[in-house]
Amino acid sequence: MNSKKQVYVAISGGVDSAVAAAILQEQGYDVTGIHMKTWQDPHPTQDSQSVDNLMISAQATAESFNIPFISLDIRERFFKDVVKPFLKNYLAGETPNPCLFCNPQVKWGILQSYALAHGAEYFATGHYARIEPDGPNTVGLFRGLDKKKDQSYVLSMLTQAQLRQSLLPLGTWTKDAVRNKARDLGLNAVDQSESQDLCFISHGDYRDFLERFAPEPIQPGDIVDVNRKVLGQHQGLPFYTIGQRKGIRVAAEEPYYVIGKDPLNNLLVVGYAHQAIQEELIAVNPNWISGQPPMIGEVYDVMVRYRANPVPAILSSVTAGEFRLKFKQEIRGITPGQVAVLYLGKACLGGGIIKLAH
Repeated sequence: MNSKKQVYVAISGGVDSAVAAAILQEQGYDVTGIHMKTWQDPHPTQDSQSVDNLMISAQATAESFNIPFISLDIRERFFKDVVKPFLKNYLAGETPNPCLFCNPQVKWGILQSYALAHGAEYFATGHYARIEPDGPNTVGLFRGLDKKKDQSYVLSMLTQAQLRQSLLPLGTWTKDAVRNKARDLGLNAVDQSESQDLCFISHGDYRDFLERFAPEPIQPGDIVDVNRKVLGQHQGLPFYTIGQRKGIRVAAEEPYYVIGKDPLNNLLVVGYAHQAIQEELIAVNPNWISGQPPMIGEVYDVMVRYRANPVPAILSSVTAGEFRLKFKQEIRGITPGQVAVLYLGKACLGGGIIKLAH
């Protein structure tokens, strides 16, 4: 390998990104650390880490490896591109996963673009997934070696162009091995808690966050069954998720599940277990890693949310704007706003935003 190859590594201040930088440095890359100061809930808590503290930790990591360090203040862009859509989608009755869109639009969209514009050949992160050649001029995205830490799902909306100039050095590592490596390196970040999915919510309570930042009031309303019979009162549609069973607070002979939302009429629709089963979904705005959609009529493993168990489904149709899946087993909790991601073996093929499930 040419030791002059330059790579910018996204250093968050945590253990994974620090070890990723160390591995690439050991492999002979010319490494530069790059950090992004993102918008964070200003409501402090005892266990929250401030944006400034994270930057100090990231800078300390770079100094310990004797590599250049760059910090970009993207708080305004992050709020516009990640936080505002999160709020808007929740209020529209969806349950979004902002990581799926932060990665292509912000982490890669800003940090990778900056790196490549300043002479880097690659951009790297500490995600647990693998990028491997998948053709003469294409790469594929594959599951990480550590099944419990695999993060290919949250990278599924990255484009072929973004992946071709990316490195994921932790894809062949387990989390335990990474922690051991961090201890060998004497990194202070080794015992830090895992970062949370909603990184901009300092105390992890999205309900409280929505109440404080939603641009319009969250209103209580009726809980109804599939026949629109009123059963009780909900506290606000954004506080409930499709497939949810606990917290509905409606007495019944058997548990109710949330099976739908009607934002126009502010209704929460609930049903029994057999009524919560979903057989198909429609997803929009698909992103296919190879640049081409998978074969129609084939069976793929599908994840309908991060950390969900994959379930087999037939890809029944694909257009430029949407695709449809028919599941081969009973499934509950398919939630609009989440992303349905297709796998073929360990290969992540891409996915799209769930808009309808029935």
